[in-house]
Amino acid sequence: MIRILLADDHPVVREGLRAMLDAEADLDVVGEASSGPQAEALAASLRPDIVLMDLRMPDGGGVESIVRMTAAGLPCRVIVLTTYETDGDILRAVEAGAAGYLLKDLARGELADAVRAAARGETVLAPTVAARLVDRLRVRPERPRLSDRETAVLRLVADGCTNAEIGRRLFIGESTVKTHLLRAFTKLGVTDRTAAVTSAMRHGLLDP
Repeated sequence: MIRILLADDHPVVREGLRAMLDAEADLDVVGEASSGPQAEALAASLRPDIVLMDLRMPDGGGVESIVRMTAAGLPCRVIVLTTYETDGDILRAVEAGAAGYLLKDLARGELADAVRAAARGETVLAPTVAARLVDRLRVRPERPRLSDRETAVLRLVADGCTNAEIGRRLFIGESTVKTHLLRAFTKLGVTDRTAAVTSAMRHGLLDP
């Protein structure tokens, strides 16, 4: 069972999200927050697996809450769920430590699948958000050098694929996928999939 905390200042939005998620047998909404500080307090007490965080709420935005939750060492993974997709909002959220960035126009099945993917440690990005990151995070000097296979693996990570799915698509074993990921992590100076995708995009390594 994946335990979820909803953070949105609109009651009707929280009600809709709860109905959508509680309809899934493996998802359980354990709490609701109407502000950033309330979300932080509930995340600390309820210890959910996933926090669905609106970007703009009273008493401080979602990004500020993500920063504080990350600094506090809370184990939950935060997915931004918002109507805003400006470059600045996306970058700030990802750099703050968000595990994903989704828009509120997605379908119930898409939201449920994204929550499951994030709970598995994967990165979840709306397609338009991924495209904006690619456009915004351009090549910088002294960019890392990834092998063709490491680049292919990270592209599939950015698409939301699991290690098993990556292995099937590239005709390699899961252990080999993990090896490529670890090598990419080392070259990029990161420790997780979300940071690897973000760093690779920033350096222009995932461009077509």
